Amino acid sequence: MASVQSPVVVPIRSLGPGHRERIAAHLLALDEHDRYLRFGYAANDEQVQRYVDTLDFERDDIFGIYNRNLELIAMAHLAFIVDAKSPNCAEFGVSVLKKARGRGYGQRLFERASVHARNEGVDMLFIHALSENHAMIAIARKAGAKLERFGGETDAYLRLPPATIDTRMTELLDEQLAQTDYRLKQQAKQFWDFLAGLQEVRRGVREGRHRSGQ
Repeated sequence: MASVQSPVVVPIRSLGPGHRERIAAHLLALDEHDRYLRFGYAANDEQVQRYVDTLDFERDDIFGIYNRNLELIAMAHLAFIVDAKSPNCAEFGVSVLKKARGRGYGQRLFERASVHARNEGVDMLFIHALSENHAMIAIARKAGAKLERFGGETDAYLRLPPATIDTRMTELLDEQLAQTDYRLKQQAKQFWDFLAGLQEVRRGVREGRHRSGQ
């Protein structure tokens, strides 16, 4: 009987204003086509920066996945819709760097955002994507969302059940894991940066001795 492998845990942490610079670096690293899929148009650098500068961390929630170099390789924006007609609705958007694709990060971010949305009282999660954004549409379809296509654009609607003790505990544990993971990566990066600097100093000393001995 084949053993069932447990899914790999992907630390996903919530991002605040202090991460704005890394969010900008992540989005600016997207090429023209990826920006087109993410924003619905081929946003230039200025437009991307304006989007980052206007992120409202008090109203919305941003989630991200960092690699060991503290590079933001995937991020999601859960935007709460301020509309009297849709008081419990939120929109989900996601981007993943090319080098980090094929690992299910978009799906993991969607699951993380969905749990958080439930805990915040959201009962309808909305996705607006270009119809050619197959990865995003696949995420919505896998979640059981209702899809409506209008020419080159597709809207997906997912009804969310109410929050439970389990969803609240899951989010709490996930955030604690992500915070710990981030601190460990931060400490490791500081160590390796220090070591690289030390090696550079030693290299300079050796080169200086070599020149003086000539």
